[in-house]
Amino acid sequence: QVQLVESGGGLVQAGGSLRLSCAASGRTFSLYAMAWFRQAPGKEREFVAMIKNSASTYYADSVKGRFTISRDNAKNTVYLQMNNLKPEDTAVYYCAKDRRPLYSGTDYTANDLYDVWGQGTQVTVSS
Repeated sequence: QVQLVESGGGLVQAGGSLRLSCAASGRTFSLYAMAWFRQAPGKEREFVAMIKNSASTYYADSVKGRFTISRDNAKNTVYLQMNNLKPEDTAVYYCAKDRRPLYSGTDYTANDLYDVWGQGTQVTVSS
C-alpha cells in the first residue's frame, strides 16, 4: 500500500515562498499522476495542481503563474513550489495519488479520483 508524507509547510509573510514535498512509498510511483489539494478552515478541499506520469502539469486558476508542481521519480517525491504567496493561500495542503495508472485524460480535479492521501501540512500566510 502506497503511503504519502508531506513536509515543508510553515508560516510565511505575504509575497514569500515555500516548497512543499511529498514522499511516497512503493515501487509504482512513476506510473501515477500526483496532485496537491488544499483545505482552508470552513471550506471544502480544493484542487491546486496535478502532474501526470508524463510530467504534464495542470493548475487551478487561483495559483497559475505562482505555483509549480514537479516530480522526481528516482526519489518517489512530488513537490509544490509556491511563490508570491497570498493570505488566501492559507490552508492545509495535501498530496494525493491518482487511482488511475498511466492516466492521459483531462479529468483531474475531483477528490474521488485520488485513492491515497497524505496527512497534510499547514501553510499560513500572514498579511
